[in-house]
Order: sequence, then structure tokens, then C-alpha cells
Amino acid sequence: MKTDVTRVMMDEHQLILRMITLVEQNTALLEQGKFRDWRFFLDAVDFIRNYADRFHHAKEEDVLFKALVNNGMPAKQSPIEAMQIEHEQGRAHVRALEIAARQALAGAVGEIPVLAAHAKGYAQLLRSHIDKEDHILYPLAERILPQEVRADMLTAYRQAAAATPGLEIRYQEMVARYERQVAA
Repeated sequence: MKTDVTRVMMDEHQLILRMITLVEQNTALLEQGKFRDWRFFLDAVDFIRNYADRFHHAKEEDVLFKALVNNGMPAKQSPIEAMQIEHEQGRAHVRALEIAARQALAGAVGEIPVLAAHAKGYAQLLRSHIDKEDHILYPLAERILPQEVRADMLTAYRQAAAATPGLEIRYQEMVARYERQVAA
């Protein structure tokens, strides 16, 4: 039986999807004039940059994608390149979202359409991206990666997580706090 090297990624996707749901809900309220908590959007940027990007995408890009390339998948014109392009597209949305939220927090008027556009763009991109990874790339990885590389991959994942102690718990608590606010 092969060691599962994508389960940890799929589990992390669940927390990312919970944050995406919050972004979608709060963006809809923002567009209706019922939400002006700019701090939420800055916290979402913080979550995306530190949890989704540095914590999660780093494992994908530095461990999983490298293992796939080392075991025969092309780096270019491949699912790996497509996922990396989407990672960069997501980062561009996040940069624009942060700028708009900071300007709104400082009192600038007219940032709501920009903030909403990038929040919705990021959410749509990530939902599609996660679906492709969970249903196409990860099952492919499980089929093609040989058993002999899997233990080292899991070790690399653990080392990446250990390099940021408390990070995962911090963001789980952040998402849960915002979910309670939405439910209230």
C-alpha cells in the first residue's frame, strides 16, 4: 500500500476553503453596504499570504511539484506549470486586495469596487484551483509517485510545518473567530 502524500494538502485545502467562504460572504455584504470591516480583509490577506501561500503552497511547490518533476512529469506545459501560474495569479489578486483594504481603512473612498473585484477574483480562482488539485493533480501524483520517495516527502512536509510553530493553530483560530462573527 502506498503512503498518501497528498492527504495533508487536501486537509489544508479545507481551512483555505473556509476562509474563501468568509471572503465571499463578507464581500457580498460589502457590496450591499452592510459590511465595512476593513480589518477582516487585511486579516484575510495575512491568512492567504502566510497560511495558503507560505505554509501550503510552499509544500506544494518545494516538495510535491519537485517530486513530480523528478519522477517524470514535465515542469513546463504541464499541470505543474498551470498550478504555478494560478499561484501567481492569486498573489496578484492578494496584492491588489491589500492595497484597496489599506486605502479604505485610511478613509479613501471608491475602493469598494476594487476590493470586491479582487476578493471575488481570488475566491473564484482558488475554488477552481483547489478543485483541479484535489480531483486531477493529486490523484495523478498518487498514481505516479513511487513509494520510495514518499517517506522523504512526508518528512519535508513535517519540517516545513515545524519551521512555523503555531502557525496552523493561529489561522484555524482566526477562521473560527470570523465564522462565529458571521453566524452571530
